[in-house]
Amino acid sequence: MPESFIIEGGHRLKGEIAVFGSKNSSLPIMAASILTGGKLIIDNVPPVKDIITMAEILRYIGLEVNVGENQVIIKGEPKSFEAPYELVSKMRASFELLGPLLARFGEAKIPYPGGCRIGLRPIDLHVKGFESLGAEINIEKGFVYARAKKGLKGNKIYLDKPSVGATRNIMMASVLAKGETIIENAACEPEVVDLGNFLKTLGAEIEGLGTSVIYITGKNELKSIDYYKVIPDRIAAGSYIIASVMIGKEVLIKNVELDHLQSLFMKLKEAGVDNFQLKEKEVLIRGVKGWKGLEINTMPYPGFPTDLQPQIMVFACLAQGSSVIIENIFENRFSHVGELLRLGAKISIEGRTAMVQGVPKLVGAPVEATDLRAGVALVIAGLVAEGETEVMGVDEHIDRGHVNLEKEFSDLGAKIKRVKKA
Repeated sequence: MPESFIIEGGHRLKGEIAVFGSKNSSLPIMAASILTGGKLIIDNVPPVKDIITMAEILRYIGLEVNVGENQVIIKGEPKSFEAPYELVSKMRASFELLGPLLARFGEAKIPYPGGCRIGLRPIDLHVKGFESLGAEINIEKGFVYARAKKGLKGNKIYLDKPSVGATRNIMMASVLAKGETIIENAACEPEVVDLGNFLKTLGAEIEGLGTSVIYITGKNELKSIDYYKVIPDRIAAGSYIIASVMIGKEVLIKNVELDHLQSLFMKLKEAGVDNFQLKEKEVLIRGVKGWKGLEINTMPYPGFPTDLQPQIMVFACLAQGSSVIIENIFENRFSHVGELLRLGAKISIEGRTAMVQGVPKLVGAPVEATDLRAGVALVIAGLVAEGETEVMGVDEHIDRGHVNLEKEFSDLGAKIKRVKKA
């Protein structure tokens, strides 16, 4: 039965909220557990739908996986190098199993990943990287089959784009390759660094994490470890910050890696927002009455993240003056625009550019989430809008990245409830 949020807008937020662990770090770290054995506790993992899907895939290939409230426990040894279509098709990140499976077994078979509503995510960079390491890649009947008959061998790999997924997949494959691998134009995102730090705790030799050139010296095998803690979710933190700036009375957001959100803080300051105080792993936000329009260009880290683009657009909708938002990462990441127009926003689209004219207020209406980040943005819009907003698509999209978003905002004083639709 589909689920929606019913939001009564206009209630000021007050209190404390702690940011959960990064879903986008947890998923590749879970995949990397294939490279080791024994019992591993991964801490600070949110039990969201994507995590549960990855756990199901790992069980399919032979691991014992238990998903708790804030931890994932993985035991055993993988027995299969093939992942099933019905699970992989649910989640794009599952394609990152190809690297560790190839490294562990010398072959891997993963369903070809489809696109998603925010745009295509081609696998050409992944394939190029694996072929450079000596793997033979065949795509047959909807599956990507990788085989390294003589084992993987280190090489220099240049990525045409700093792809997060390709960087991580190649890293996981090359830690067991013979010799040195150099990844040039590598992604610098914190989630890449977190995976690299996890691999280093397993004994992998990696240098250059957080820079555009990563050096990896392959090992014959990696050791097992008992425990690893995932970094906080910077996108969830950014979403809470944007909501609190717009409608917060006094909100303390805890467990925040401040360095990961410098682009957001800079843009808020450019818009005239100075109602937040930054402390160690905390952001204190007090109410603000108005802000100016701004210009946003989504870019790879440390640029402004595409995953915060829908949320900052809601902020721009109520700015004084006009804003320009340019989406440089995904070609179809403006699906939330039509829904914001239903709430009274003034937005026009030309290619990858959205021009937003600030309005005095938004007014509640039924809207539909089309992806995870757009769904969170519509919830924020409902919180600041006058009257009642219904956000549909909660279970299909929002629950992929938030365990209980309605409780998180309700605890801060919002009027939001989940309802099942017949």
